[in-house]
Amino acid sequence: MARKYFGTDGVRGKVGEPPITPDFVMRLGYAAGKVLAAEQDPTERASVLIGKDTRVSGYMLESALEAGLSAAGVDVLLVGPMPTPAIAYLTRALRLSAGVVISASHNPYDDNGIKFFSRHGAKLPDETELAIERALDQPLKCATSTDIGKAHRVDDAAGRYIEFCKSTFPTRLDLRGMRIVVDCAHGAAYHIAPHVFHELGAEVVPLGVEPDGFNINDRVGATHSETLSAAVREHKADIGIALDGDGDRVIMADPTGRLYDGDQLLYVIASHYRAHNGFEGGVVGTLMSNLGLEHALGKLDIPFARAGVGDRYVLEMMNERGWELGGENSGHIVCLDKHTTGDGIVSALQVLRALVEGKSTLANAAGAVTLYPQVLINVKVRQRFDPRENAAVRAAVTQAERDLASSGRVLLRASGTEPVIRVMVEGQRREQVQRWAESIAAAVREAA
Repeated sequence: MARKYFGTDGVRGKVGEPPITPDFVMRLGYAAGKVLAAEQDPTERASVLIGKDTRVSGYMLESALEAGLSAAGVDVLLVGPMPTPAIAYLTRALRLSAGVVISASHNPYDDNGIKFFSRHGAKLPDETELAIERALDQPLKCATSTDIGKAHRVDDAAGRYIEFCKSTFPTRLDLRGMRIVVDCAHGAAYHIAPHVFHELGAEVVPLGVEPDGFNINDRVGATHSETLSAAVREHKADIGIALDGDGDRVIMADPTGRLYDGDQLLYVIASHYRAHNGFEGGVVGTLMSNLGLEHALGKLDIPFARAGVGDRYVLEMMNERGWELGGENSGHIVCLDKHTTGDGIVSALQVLRALVEGKSTLANAAGAVTLYPQVLINVKVRQRFDPRENAAVRAAVTQAERDLASSGRVLLRASGTEPVIRVMVEGQRREQVQRWAESIAAAVREAA
């Protein structure tokens, strides 16, 4: 059965347009509640945690979800704005049936989405998502007043998660003497991340910590890292950390303002693990991971494998191979020895650990990774399609691959969360890469 609503990262879209409407989200809550209740021990009542980021629409969608879950006889725990990985952690720590996050991650404020975590703090299995989609076709029959779900607020959620994040950094180490710019993108980590780094000893310069419902990811955060770069230079900071709107991605900057993406940070963590932790296994990247990361890991004899784009596929391959480290160049890094999902704060702490323990700088620690020029062009389309089915697109790709030969590669893929086709070309010479990326993008645009 093909998914009708669930993408690679839950259900997402423009607020007010299907499926991100109050009526649909209420039915989604009801359907999820019925499926989760059926999986629950019949002697126990199903309970679901709901968190959200700072978008103005989060209040409306939270109420709709709460209503649907309650109607299905499921108890609801509310935590308000909290990072996505916090919901994964709290769901597991509180022994709940599932967790739900209302967020569109790095997207603008007028988008939103719903994604679920299992009782184990992982993305829902495919069969559970498909069961929820099937349940959406069933009529909503509210539970009786005796069985209707109850709602509670968890008042100490932020404190619990702050302590969890700190626990992933060795107690023998601290961040004293470091000035760190922490950009929270006016998102879900605004009241979390600054406290984590401060309580570990750093002098924190907070940025993007004044959400108003509309400014999430607006010229701040991991997707607008130029703001972080400028702030690090302005405040003469030792390092900069930028998260995205829901706190699961991280980009970092050194004192010069130079930015380091997920591939470089993944290498810093992997090389430190190899040197200090007796690291076994390998690293999972994606089809978008830079060739420079693969080559640098190869020099350390660390195996590298590419999964499909999306943390779901990275996690699947990590579990299949029994590996503990993986991630995307977007800054979504998964350290399974620390958490069940990608976590921007926890990943940043692992990089900082490598720098403190290795008495190194970010520039030196990441210096072995020579990134190949990589050009990504997002082509908006009216509807998703496979661009390689078009003859003109195939011809453009063939020409590019022949010219790049073994020193580069071409990747075309449809976004799992937006109506765009992503065109990526990578190679040794930027002008060559740029030329072919624009040529292929033009062919895709014409085909769309």
